[in-house]
Amino acid sequence: MITIKNTQRKITINVTQLKKNIAKILKHLKYEDYDLGLWITTNQTIRKFNKKYRNKNKATGILSFAYHPQLKPGKRISPLSETDKNLGDIIISPESIKKEAPTWNQTFQKRLTETIVHGICHLLGHSHKEDAQFEKMQKKEAELLKLI
Repeated sequence: MITIKNTQRKITINVTQLKKNIAKILKHLKYEDYDLGLWITTNQTIRKFNKKYRNKNKATGILSFAYHPQLKPGKRISPLSETDKNLGDIIISPESIKKEAPTWNQTFQKRLTETIVHGICHLLGHSHKEDAQFEKMQKKEAELLKLI
């Protein structure tokens, strides 16, 4: 089940379309029966989480919390129970995404889509700490972005 909670009011988000896009991605990945949570919040709130979990006292566009943090990129989750059918949670701040969109020479909507795909890739074990990992992650992001 895809759960989306929008607690910010500054930027209009088409939650219905967002949910459809995420569902299409999860179906392609063969994780359509897995849970994924998305919280759309303010810079102030995401800053608190970024400070608590990453020790960075600033707002960011996205934070990802994988339910299976040991998952290696390209490997499948082997659920031990129905509860294990969970990819994790993503927190985004549309304020931050909107602010960074021009830096990427993108519209807000395109940046939002790419940011969410980026977060889903993190939930699937992808990382960008090293160049080789970054390349794998970019390939997966490109594959998923083609779907939407």
